[in-house]
Amino acid sequence: MKLAVHNIDGKETDKKVDLSKNVFGIEPNDHALYLDVKQYLAAQRSGTHKAKERADVKGSRRKIRKQKGSGAARVGDIKNPLFRGGGRVFGPRPRSYDFKVNKKVKRLARKSALSYMAKDKNIIVLEDFHFNTPKTKSYSDFLSNFDLLDNKTVLVLAESNKNIFLSSRNLKKVKVVLASELNTYDVMNANKLMVMESSIKEIEKNF
Repeated sequence: MKLAVHNIDGKETDKKVDLSKNVFGIEPNDHALYLDVKQYLAAQRSGTHKAKERADVKGSRRKIRKQKGSGAARVGDIKNPLFRGGGRVFGPRPRSYDFKVNKKVKRLARKSALSYMAKDKNIIVLEDFHFNTPKTKSYSDFLSNFDLLDNKTVLVLAESNKNIFLSSRNLKKVKVVLASELNTYDVMNANKLMVMESSIKEIEKNF
C-alpha cells in the first residue's frame, strides 16, 4: 500500500511511502483488539478503593448486652456490621485490575488496529519536522492545515522531540507518542493517525 507524504502545510509532496502489508494490511482480528484494549483500560484503574471493615472501625470491643435473657438477638460489640456506624461486610479492598495478555496477541491487536486505520484511509504520512520553540499555536496551526483541529489525532514520532511534545500537551484531543510506545487503544481511539515518515520503519520493525 502506497501513501503520499504530506508536508507540515498540509500539502502532498512528490514522495510516496510503501506500507508493509504484514503490518498495515492484515485481516483484522476483533477479539485480539478487544483483549488488548480491555487490558490497557484495566491497567489504568488505580484500584485504591477501600471501605472500613469491622477491624478498621473505631469503637469499643465491650459486649453491648448479655448473651441471653433480653428477648432480642444476641450481639457482640458496637462494630457489628448490623449497627449504624459498624464495619462494612466484604467491602472493596485495594487491588490491581491488570491482567496478562500474551505478546503475540498484543502484536496481532496492534497490527489489526493499524490495518483498520489504513483500510479506512485514516493514516496521514508526514515529512519529518520540528518546532524551534515549544508553542501550542504552532501545533494548532499544523492541525488546522489538515482541518483536524476538532478531531482526535495521534502523532507518531520515531524519536523523542521535546518541542513537539510540549506544543501539543495543552490540546485536549491530541496525543504525541513514540513508535515504540504506540498501543492499540491510542490507535483505535483516534480519528486520524499522523505518522512521521521516519517512524514507519520503527513501527514495522516493532510489529
